[in-house]
Amino acid sequence: MEFLSDYGLFLAKALTFVVVVALILGLIASAGQKSKPEKLKVQYLNKKLKKLKTRLQEEVLDKKQLKLLQKDEKKAQKTTKDEPKKKVYVLNFSGDIKASQSESLKDEITALLSLGDFIDEIVVKVESGGGMVHQYGYAASQLDRIKAKGIPLTVCVDKVAASGGYMMAVVANKIVAAPFSVIGSIGVIAQLPNFNRLLKKHDVDFEVHTAGEYKRTLTVFGENTDKAREKFKEDLQDVHVLFKNFIQAHRPSVDLDKVANGDVWYGQDALKQNLVDEIATSDDYLMQRCEEADVYLLSSEQKKPLLKRIGGSAQAALSHAVEHALNKIAFHKWYL
Repeated sequence: MEFLSDYGLFLAKALTFVVVVALILGLIASAGQKSKPEKLKVQYLNKKLKKLKTRLQEEVLDKKQLKLLQKDEKKAQKTTKDEPKKKVYVLNFSGDIKASQSESLKDEITALLSLGDFIDEIVVKVESGGGMVHQYGYAASQLDRIKAKGIPLTVCVDKVAASGGYMMAVVANKIVAAPFSVIGSIGVIAQLPNFNRLLKKHDVDFEVHTAGEYKRTLTVFGENTDKAREKFKEDLQDVHVLFKNFIQAHRPSVDLDKVANGDVWYGQDALKQNLVDEIATSDDYLMQRCEEADVYLLSSEQKKPLLKRIGGSAQAALSHAVEHALNKIAFHKWYL
């Protein structure tokens, strides 16, 4: 028995060694690799929807009911057979603070515009709470390319299109929002800590030298002045004015005096404020379009080297652990 125990321990050590060596070699090999170019995937949503419907019908209907239904569907297909179907294309945009998906969005739109006149509508599902002004301005300008070609653009919002997210949505000819989606937040925010007093307390000097009076206004480590604060606030106001002008240009029916105060509205209230045009989920809207058009979902994916994939997984695991820890802390505080 002792021999078997020692052999098992040796085998486990040997296996661990082999796995570690293989992982290190894989990391070294992938370190010099570049990310592969993005691959455009196309999914025919009509086919997916039909599969789901057929599967359900076969499960819940008896043979007689199923036969009648199939007969009606064949009749409907005959009447519309000679009519050319419209082409609708769907894109997804899930925004973070840096609007990181902008480059993928750009490539997808560029690919679509190459189809020329064979596009009847582009639908973009936008989900974003906003972020950096210049990044979301860039993302919005990508959607503007669609409008510039005279192609009808619809934006669907299922959860949130606020601040930079709404800046993107407002470019559309039509905005469709779910009943409890968060819409608006037409405002600008900037915040930063200042450690100057802490540095002074520990006799640490920090110097900032600039050429140009407003090259730097507020700083994190230097001593901030009232003049710098005023300039900083002026800059914020200027950006807010630009944001409001952008909204007004694309959606003149909106009363900016009411809505451009940074507040948000939920679905139905957003409709009353003319911030959106229709209340429905993206699923409802796309199902409706599938009845009269061929609908295609486009998505682009980029294969990353092994090193980046492992790094991304590790980062996701760490984020999950931190979030879990914070939730536990919040739970205990709640019951104190």
